[in-house]
Amino acid sequence: MKFIVAVLAGLFGANSALAADLPAPVYTKAPVYVDPGYNWTGFYLGGNLGYSWGRSSDTSSFTNGAGTSLSTSIGSSNLDGIVGGGQAGYNWQMQSWVWGLEGDIQGTGERGSRDINCATGVCTPSTVTTTTRTAPGFFAAAPPTITTTTITPGLAIPATLTQKIDWFGTVRARGGVLVTPQILFYATGGLAYGQVNSSETISGSAFSSSETRVGYTVGGGIEGAIGGNWTAKLEYLFVDLGRTSGSFATTIPASGGGTLASNYSSHVTDNVLRFGVNYNFR
Repeated sequence: MKFIVAVLAGLFGANSALAADLPAPVYTKAPVYVDPGYNWTGFYLGGNLGYSWGRSSDTSSFTNGAGTSLSTSIGSSNLDGIVGGGQAGYNWQMQSWVWGLEGDIQGTGERGSRDINCATGVCTPSTVTTTTRTAPGFFAAAPPTITTTTITPGLAIPATLTQKIDWFGTVRARGGVLVTPQILFYATGGLAYGQVNSSETISGSAFSSSETRVGYTVGGGIEGAIGGNWTAKLEYLFVDLGRTSGSFATTIPASGGGTLASNYSSHVTDNVLRFGVNYNFR
């Protein structure tokens, strides 16, 4: 028994001496995590909803069968309403800069109207009435005849021009700077196109016409990563669809001959403020 204890004591003492000769363990901290930031490069798809303040600056006229202008009216109407649609695009990130291309298509409820009435005696022919009667019998000789001519001005023509933007779309370049890895400020601009519907009620009769116009758009916005592959944006666009024009022929007799026609020429612009979300396929 004494032998076993002596052996164990000797082994323990040897191990202690050996441990004393080993270097002390070195403890190192785990490396600090560095956020790689949001990667903006890639294709994205999303939707948007907002409100638009449109405007139609219009010159309208009434003409007769010979094309002579009888009445001209210059005015404007507000084409306001809700807009909503979808967008798709592609981004390229270069350090703190992001460049891209985006296309969108929007349906709208924008519409407005204005009156372009033609005043009494202007657009429709006046009526001339001649009345002949015999003078009273107190004349000694044969009583003379008396002729009276009455001119009644032509009727006024009430008319209302209503215009609406049925839909529009854009194809734009985008470019901006990252103020943080997740927040992008950008400017945008490019091609705009859309359908403008013009309808007019003239003395109770209704007429309508639609035209697809091409113009331009410029604007800007802010977009930020909100989690996962999702981003959200607030965007403003100015849209100019150029000038739309047309003519509505009526069966109303016109002053100067022929029938009356109503003509319009309208410059249509739009101010769009919308909120959108995108899913980035990266």
